[in-house]
Amino acid sequence: MPVTLADVRHIAALARLGISEERGQTLVAELNSILAHMDVLSRVDTDGVEPAVGIGAAGTPLRSDEGPPIPLARPIAELAPRVQDGFFLVPRLSTHESAEES
Repeated sequence: MPVTLADVRHIAALARLGISEERGQTLVAELNSILAHMDVLSRVDTDGVEPAVGIGAAGTPLRSDEGPPIPLARPIAELAPRVQDGFFLVPRLSTHESAEES
């Protein structure tokens, strides 16, 4: 399914990005080129090829997080104006508030 200029404009609007007509056309061509390449890759015969280790739903295995906590050079209360249960409390961004909260 090819990407259209309307698709690019819609995604740019969701990301709050302003793009020129020329840049939009360039993005359409680049995205369609990527999708065409993915289409070629999807047609490759992979019968008999062993799957890669660590890829898939299980993800990459991680080591356990061991060892003592690293001490801070100063008390945590000196690093932020507000702290609760060892976490920094920061003000909520106005761009993440709903109309009711404002």
